[in-house]
Amino acid sequence: MKRNGQLSTIITHLGHGGHAIADTAPDAGELAEEGWTRLSEVVQAPADAAVATTDFDYLFPDLVGKPDAHLPAGSDDEVATTVAALNELGAAMIDQEPPADDRGSPIPPIYTYWGQFVDHDLTAATDNDKVISIRDTPLPPLDPDQVRTLLKNARNPALNLDSVYGDGPFAPAPADPAEIAVPYQAEDRAKLRLGTLTPVNVGVRIPPVDDLARDLPRRADKVPLVGDARNDENLVVAQLHVAFLRFHNAAVDWVRANEPQRTGASDVFLRARDLTRWTYQWLVVHDFLRTVTVPDVVDFVLGNDADTLYDGTFMPLEFSVAAYRFGRSMVRGAYDWNRNFGRPGNNTLPNASLGLLFVFTGVGGLGNNPTLPSNWPVEWNRFVDSDSLLPDRFARRIDTHLSAPLAAMVNQTAGETGTPDLLALLKHLARRNLLRGYRLGLPTGQAVADLLGLPRLTAEEVAGTGPVAAAIADGNFATRTPLWFYVLRESEVKAQGNSLGPVGSRIVAETIIGQIRHDPASYLHRTSWSPSQGVRLPDGSPVDDIPSFLRFAGVL
Repeated sequence: MKRNGQLSTIITHLGHGGHAIADTAPDAGELAEEGWTRLSEVVQAPADAAVATTDFDYLFPDLVGKPDAHLPAGSDDEVATTVAALNELGAAMIDQEPPADDRGSPIPPIYTYWGQFVDHDLTAATDNDKVISIRDTPLPPLDPDQVRTLLKNARNPALNLDSVYGDGPFAPAPADPAEIAVPYQAEDRAKLRLGTLTPVNVGVRIPPVDDLARDLPRRADKVPLVGDARNDENLVVAQLHVAFLRFHNAAVDWVRANEPQRTGASDVFLRARDLTRWTYQWLVVHDFLRTVTVPDVVDFVLGNDADTLYDGTFMPLEFSVAAYRFGRSMVRGAYDWNRNFGRPGNNTLPNASLGLLFVFTGVGGLGNNPTLPSNWPVEWNRFVDSDSLLPDRFARRIDTHLSAPLAAMVNQTAGETGTPDLLALLKHLARRNLLRGYRLGLPTGQAVADLLGLPRLTAEEVAGTGPVAAAIADGNFATRTPLWFYVLRESEVKAQGNSLGPVGSRIVAETIIGQIRHDPASYLHRTSWSPSQGVRLPDGSPVDDIPSFLRFAGVL
């Protein structure tokens, strides 16, 4: 279903990365009775419309069906041994002690969560543990044709900000009051509505204190009125979504001031939406990707549009289930969030824990406030500072050691039931990721490196040291390595954790640039479009990096 030329897909109650099966899939009714999730249950669409989806498929079809390009999966005993080894490896990847007090990577933490926002814009379908059945025993990999048939992407992967714009300002109101509609301002339909902070007397209000429009719009039950409820699962992404709402509204003002020939609300809205989208897409390529990938890979992919790995017609599993999950390793256990947090001796907590950043969302209850309290908006200068001496103003390195809180992600089991062991598994990010990659039949890192003609890591480089080395040895993973782990280890070995390595960089850059290249409405299809042809800051400078994006939005 399309409204105003856009796919109508509003995701209301899908967990982070949650997966769904197509309603029309073979045996969908039987699978639903077993606990699999129907796409129509998590994607809101008109009753008379089919839910728009994108297929998942393998980026490297030449590796499909080749046993030596995958982890062992022959007999039930072999599968059980592999699964046990993956659980051991996942447990070893989570830090057992608080993060070391060092700067980590040179990458500011804004890139961690910009990357998560991009993930939500591209995919919604690879994480639901009921669907990929990591609860089962002995957990053999699914047949690739079954994966292709059943697993559908509930997001239109065009980097078109559908989570921000929903069905647009002129779509009819939902017939069912329980349905979510992205709200626009009643007094100005070209602008998106924002939520209002709840004034509190704890701590200090975050400047500018008279600017209360810094929360997501919400219903009375705290449910966010946004196109993708996952953007309210942690406060960093929620605040970034607010920045996108505000950027669009500022773009509306800019269009009216600088292009006075555009007079109608529809014309102004569409122009502001295009400028917002193109700026976002350009920044994804020229700021985000250039920061997190090895030098020259972006130019290589942009310059080889006739000979690419990816044709843009599906969502690659090697990207969404493995390579793009590099961002998990960049997550810190705590951040220098705003001025209500400080260094020891200031009578404040030194920083905001990751747990608190989950509490102050709709899923977490907003600290028992109806909306975000006035002492909790982010101060983005602490997330974009690349010259700071403070370790919690940087992302962790991209490596095989994940922050301790990622072993107990409570929001991941909201509404789940099961044994303590099952719930512990669902909360444990590293174990889930490794089991999911195995279940979906991803190739090994070595097989992908060979296919790309890139030097593979040696067995010694894969193994490393400490508990992870023991798990690698126990699982015989040194020469047949899970792709997600391989991408992280490659970064650690080849780039000191400061960016992805060659294999991870190619998969990530090929997929994201491929999606933009195959979207006829993207900035790449505008004649030589760049931020110099977009909106401008008050001093006349273009929006050509993420900090200037936040400044134009009025949040930095």
